[in-house]
Amino acid sequence: MGTLCPWRPAAACRRSITISSILFFVLARAASGATLAGRVTDPDGKGVASARVFVTNALGTVTGAVTDSSGGYDIASLAAGQYDVRVVADGFQSDAVGVTIAADERREVNVPLRISAVTESLVVSASQIDIPLSLAADSITVITAAELQAGQFETVSDALRLVPGLSVTRSGGRGAITSLFPRGGGSNYTLVLVDGMRANSFGGGYDFAHLSVADIDRIEIVRGPESALFGSDAIGAVVQIVTKRGGPARLDGLVEGGGQGTARATFGGAGSHGEWSWGGGAERTESDGYTGASASGERVSNDDYHLAHASGTLGWQRANGPDVLISANVGRDERGFPGPFGSDPIHAYGGVDRVSRGTDHTRQIGGRVNHPWSAQIRQRVEANYTDLSGDFVSPFGVSASGTRRFDGRIQEDVAFSPLLGASAGVELMRERGSSTFITGSTGQAIPIDRSVTGAYGEVRAVGRDRLFVTGGVRLERLTRDAVEPDPNAFSPRPAFPSQTINSLNPKIAVSYLITTPGQTRSSTRLRASAGTGIRSPDAFEIAFTDNPGLRPERSRSFDAGLEQQLAGGAYTFGATAFLNHYEDLIVTIGESLRGASPYRTDNVSNARARGAELTGDARLPAGFAVHGTYTFLATEILSVDGLSLAPVPFRVGDALIRRPRHQGTLNLVYASARLSGFAELTSRSQVLDLEPNFASSLFFDPGYSIINAGISVPVGRGVQIVARGLNLADTAYEETLGYPGMRRSGLVGVRIAWHR
Repeated sequence: MGTLCPWRPAAACRRSITISSILFFVLARAASGATLAGRVTDPDGKGVASARVFVTNALGTVTGAVTDSSGGYDIASLAAGQYDVRVVADGFQSDAVGVTIAADERREVNVPLRISAVTESLVVSASQIDIPLSLAADSITVITAAELQAGQFETVSDALRLVPGLSVTRSGGRGAITSLFPRGGGSNYTLVLVDGMRANSFGGGYDFAHLSVADIDRIEIVRGPESALFGSDAIGAVVQIVTKRGGPARLDGLVEGGGQGTARATFGGAGSHGEWSWGGGAERTESDGYTGASASGERVSNDDYHLAHASGTLGWQRANGPDVLISANVGRDERGFPGPFGSDPIHAYGGVDRVSRGTDHTRQIGGRVNHPWSAQIRQRVEANYTDLSGDFVSPFGVSASGTRRFDGRIQEDVAFSPLLGASAGVELMRERGSSTFITGSTGQAIPIDRSVTGAYGEVRAVGRDRLFVTGGVRLERLTRDAVEPDPNAFSPRPAFPSQTINSLNPKIAVSYLITTPGQTRSSTRLRASAGTGIRSPDAFEIAFTDNPGLRPERSRSFDAGLEQQLAGGAYTFGATAFLNHYEDLIVTIGESLRGASPYRTDNVSNARARGAELTGDARLPAGFAVHGTYTFLATEILSVDGLSLAPVPFRVGDALIRRPRHQGTLNLVYASARLSGFAELTSRSQVLDLEPNFASSLFFDPGYSIINAGISVPVGRGVQIVARGLNLADTAYEETLGYPGMRRSGLVGVRIAWHR
């Protein structure tokens, strides 16, 4: 018998064989490992296909799989240790199954599901790791892709109207500027993330009109300050968009058209192959908008809207190894601005603006790597780049504005035990805000540059599956670069030296389950959270002041709630009370406030918001599901520092504008093999608002109720005819005073879905 390597000397051959054997042994050990397998079944014992099975521990999700057509799953190459097996499936809920598994052991874990009004989820926006929704102590709402499709929502903002505590205000029809007010906070108090990438402009502003639902897996909404997690801009809420990725290959598309000359097409898909996963989507929308007569009798001809958007993700993950994700997001929207052609309380409307038009561009790309160094230690590295730009044409000329941002994060997650975990990290961000109107000493456009360094830590503890505690703190160091003077402006600006501000923001959240999972068919959970938030000044606030020491706005918030599940989760009720204090608000110092500050603008204003949120969900027999919410909100403008006055035109004690005292929603969904449909009611009380032409006085904008409904009818395998009616009662209303909302209209289309 010859040697295995006759071309080499014997000693070298033996060394080669020895090294090869060692490498083979190491690779074999790395490729081997424990295996979890089993079936996911519904209450009738039938297998549930396409359910997502997650294996979690104190580091969050370790790995996962999607069930096959019979409900089976098989997860290999697990390291020995203690885990929880959790299942996410639309319309179902299950208790976590704890398992301790040895090296190379194969363990069968079957997971029975029960019908639930609220679908379980693993949320990534309430902690430094993903945690189960059923344990999270924050006020969280998750809107799934199935719910978005059932409600036939066009934009994320349409879906957010069904979330308690959020006030959505659109200044007109389709594509008009859409603002979100979280629990009485400002319209720039919500941090928006798309697959972890910040989407806000410099200073926190965000227009929700153009956020497409084409490729969304779920929307996570966390109400309350989250600056301990995300730093500046997360002062009132976080809205995170998680796009589709991985699982069995699938494609879906929608083409529809209808009222106001609207045509809309969306496309999305996702899938996996081996260690690779992908996902993506695109949308194209065109609409003529309102083309009728204005309040003055003129024909409106500049209310059209155009949107093009595309996004995609590409991932690679090795069992017990690195998890790599690259995501990108691009978009362009264009809209005419005919002005406030509705209510005109002081008769100051100057006629339809046929010139003004705005165009926005969004370009984002980011990547992250999760690397488990062991079963107890994991490292995450992220980097994202965002470029937001806008051009605006008006009767006064052409202007441009933009935000450029790079941010990176390094984070370490540690599992001290199956019940105790911690995270710590550093985030670096460099951002630039610019505008045609922000000028320097020779009238040239200049940028406002800022650097942010955030150092943070978080501890998570679980007590006997009943108590879950999360505590965190973040030190934010904000450094604004020097700003050259502008002596030629209407209000000259002196030179500003560089400025550095340190802000410490803590947060604690506690959840306690009175009855342990599986003990009874009813359960009660108590939760409470408290924290602080900050919002840094935007570029205009920095540029149009003579105050070199302008500071971030701040919030202090507390909430407490109760959740009750009945019949195993088929009926769920919740109640939450909250109290928010907003301090160091940036306002213009008029003549009446000269005693408060020597500057043109300063952090001297204050406000308060308190209220309650009620929710109810039911999964009824025969395919019906009901979701209802009610929000009571009392806001109050407090006196500025050192004076018993409020900024003009407000008085101390006035409500904050565009925050309704009462609002509610009721959503009914029906699904069967032959037909599915929805009916939706949203209602809002009157709000205080500014006069729409000059914003120099206050008026009440009346309340209203809107009814939307739609149906979906299968006509073939993977093909559905969809139709919906908007504002079926043809209610005349204005979400923002002076800007009429959409009257009755309808859309009809075809939805096509394919999966392997």
